[in-house]
Amino acid sequence: MAKVVIMGGGVSGHTAASFLNKWLGSEHEVIVVTPNSQWNWIPSNIWVGVGEMTKEEVTFPLAPVYEKAGIDFRQAKAVSINPEGKDGDESPFITVEYTGQDKAGQSEEITYDYLINATGPKLNFDATPGLGDGKGQMGEHTVSVCTADHAIHANEELQKCIDKMKAGERQRFLIGTGHGMCTCQGAAFEYIFNIEHQLKGAGVRDMADVTYISNESFLGDFGMGGIHFSMGGYATSSKVFAESLYAERGMEWIIGAHVNKVEAGKASYELLDGSMGESEFDFAMLIPPFAGVGLKVYGKDGSDITDTVIAPNGFMKVDADYTPKPYEEWKASDWPSTLQNPTYKNMFAVGIAFAPPHTISKPMQSPNGTAINPTPPRTGMPSAMMGKAVAQSITDMIKNGATEPTHRANMSEMGAACVASAGKGLFTGTAAAMTVFPIVPDFEKYPGVGRDMNGTSGELGLAAHWVKHILHHLFLWKAKLKPGWQLIPE
Repeated sequence: MAKVVIMGGGVSGHTAASFLNKWLGSEHEVIVVTPNSQWNWIPSNIWVGVGEMTKEEVTFPLAPVYEKAGIDFRQAKAVSINPEGKDGDESPFITVEYTGQDKAGQSEEITYDYLINATGPKLNFDATPGLGDGKGQMGEHTVSVCTADHAIHANEELQKCIDKMKAGERQRFLIGTGHGMCTCQGAAFEYIFNIEHQLKGAGVRDMADVTYISNESFLGDFGMGGIHFSMGGYATSSKVFAESLYAERGMEWIIGAHVNKVEAGKASYELLDGSMGESEFDFAMLIPPFAGVGLKVYGKDGSDITDTVIAPNGFMKVDADYTPKPYEEWKASDWPSTLQNPTYKNMFAVGIAFAPPHTISKPMQSPNGTAINPTPPRTGMPSAMMGKAVAQSITDMIKNGATEPTHRANMSEMGAACVASAGKGLFTGTAAAMTVFPIVPDFEKYPGVGRDMNGTSGELGLAAHWVKHILHHLFLWKAKLKPGWQLIPE
């Protein structure tokens, strides 16, 4: 019997566990270690954050789903890896700390034959003074939609602002990224448009100043260096597309910004030209930067070998080309394909947990030396595709005797579809539906724009909103492993 341990139960980890369990059957063991008792469909948190959905509509308890499927569920946080075992026992293992009420605070060593790191990110609020509370949690000055509970709080604060506007008090909204090295511009993009939509619906849009602030060097970068796509029969750029959306809705924007301090009602920032600025607000949702979760790695003798396995940003090294090189020499082939750790071949990292070789967007910094550019997005559809590909490779290694990974999930070879909400409503909602191929541009294969224009497109409208709503229900059905779940694409 082989034992596969998955650290993390988000999109990529849950996908890997589901397929491994299906393909390996009861002859082998699949264990999921995750600190959360609930699974959260994170893309719909933006709707919780404006009061259009409840927490119960975007989450469900994992334990019953895994128990029914025959997957061993441990509500615990992985804290370290011993890939060589320890003196007297060469079995590799991870050390976990339980977070569930029944075993809270207890530690355990869990051995494995194969390990998948799908831990996702640490929400690094404290990277920006005042954005965090100094103890690793969100501070009191802003809100977030990164978790369902955060989104509930965000909506509570939003409704207070709406009440004030109805009473005649003008309100200032600041939505965007809270650090120069943030990712997930898409979440901020969706949230600001949903905020604006709600203000219109409440009849108070004329009482609000709505501003977007981002570390992108131009609107529509999205951490992917921007996109050229086909829209309505014409070729356009994500820059033109995004700017028109903000302008049509009367929203201002501040770009190339590194938020370096947050205080009550005020965010201070540095721009790419080196100048400093401040933006006052009554309501602010600033996405924090992501960091690795802090895994430690130990050798057989107990020595700290974290640097061998984990990159400086806290994410796991895989089969990428990490050789430092100037931007002009970056290639699509730098990106990993098998997501296998080069030192320990029975370890893989998927989703946000793997260390990218470099950013996708052009690296930029201010004259003061401050890095201000988005880090690569690795969430949603790409994460799920990685989880499935690694599950296929491990299945072939266990059942078919493969000695090397048999499946690939390279972001420079895969496409992605994204449906970004611009306001929820059965007849008034809108969304931007975009497809991108490949995610990481390949300028050698697609000179000029780096992507296949036949596979990169965009549309905006009510129909796209209906698609977004349908996908919400489909992916929750899939995540709950209900009949036919495996037929729903990643």
